[in-house]
Parts: sequence; C-alpha cells; structure tokens
Amino acid sequence: MATPPSRAGTKGVPRARREEQILAAATEEFGSRGYAAASLPAVAARVGVTKTLLHQYFGAKQDLYLACLTPVGDRLVAVIRAAVAEGAAAGPSVTAPSAAAPPAAAGTPLLVLRAIFTALEGRREAWFLVYETSLPPDSEAARRAAEYRAAVNRLAAEGTAGLLAAAGHEDPLDADALNHVWQGLVATLVRWWIKHPDQSPDAMARRCARLFAVAAALAPGAAQGDVPGNLPGGAG
Repeated sequence: MATPPSRAGTKGVPRARREEQILAAATEEFGSRGYAAASLPAVAARVGVTKTLLHQYFGAKQDLYLACLTPVGDRLVAVIRAAVAEGAAAGPSVTAPSAAAPPAAAGTPLLVLRAIFTALEGRREAWFLVYETSLPPDSEAARRAAEYRAAVNRLAAEGTAGLLAAAGHEDPLDADALNHVWQGLVATLVRWWIKHPDQSPDAMARRCARLFAVAAALAPGAAQGDVPGNLPGGAG
C-alpha cells in the first residue's frame, strides 16, 4: 500500500498528524525492505520532511522501528486472541466450512485469518515487522519482536494441540508438526494477499473458506468430520 510522497514540509501540519505520516511511511519502508536495507532518507522523502526531523520526532533508526512495531504487534496479538476466544465460545467446527459461509460462522481458522487481514488492511507490509530477521540482536526492537512472535506462537501451539486432542490424537510430535503447518499456511496466505492489493479482508476470508473446503474434502476421513476446524494463530 504505497504512501504517496508529500511536499507539504512541516509548515501547517500538526505534530500528531506529522507523526502519523512518518509512522505510515516508515512502516512501509521497513516492511517492504527490511530493517537493514531500510533508509531513513527514503522515509523522510516519502513524507516530505528532513532526516533531522525524523530524529527529532523518533530518535535513532531502532527507535523509529520500535515505534512502528509496537502498535502492529499489539494489534495482531489482540485480534488473534479475540478470534480464538470467539471460536472457542462458538464450539469446535467438525465439518468442512462451506465456501459460501460467512467468515464469522466458518470456524476458528477463518476467524483468525479474517482478523489478521482486517488488522493489517491499509498497512499490509506491517506483517513483516514482527518477523524481521535483520534487527540488531541486542536491541529493544528485536526483544519486542521476539515477544510478539512468542505470543502468536503460543496461541498457535495451544490451538493445534487442542485440535488434535479433540480428535483423539495425543502425539506431541503430531501437534508440533501441525503447529508448523498452520503457521506456515498463515504466513503464505498473508504474503499472497500482499501481492494482490485488490483483495479485501472479506474477499480473502471467503477465498480461504473455499480453499479450506477443498482441502477438507481431499483429506481421508473428511466425510466423517474426523478433524475439527479449530486452528488459531499464525506466524511469518
């Protein structure tokens, strides 16, 4: 979601609005290029301000990254947790979701995916801030990103283990494998979505419902509903 460059400079722009512009531009720069390759002059050029102003508002590069990361990470963890709770309250789905079913009624996996898509809409590249690998390892940004990843991973691990337990499977290696499959699936779907900016969160949720329905139909024992649709969480 490209941020058009501004020529307004700093005159006449309230500080709060200018900070929003900088964070939007920096989130796109960090998300699309990664921390190491991201350029503060490029961020400044997107907004139409100087690099000096960036430092005055947000400090060093790591501080700016952290300012971009924190709202994204907080929101992703919160919406995933809320979607899992909503799915748990509705009870496990033991049948393949219908491709025509509303996302909110199609089981926890689609609730989680729809929540992620909705949370990222408008700044889709922000997904990559949580999973950035080039952050200085001893930085506060790296520590905070690791905390967000751990929180998402816990939700996914608990959910996939619960899914297998509900189906009568207690093998911890099965749970570990399913957790990795689910997190890889979420990351792949988000990456595909980023490459297709015309796809809205609702459209993506409907697309995922169709894909899940086909996958469930191909799985052995699908007709008997052996595997409940109750996969939470995701990863990068």
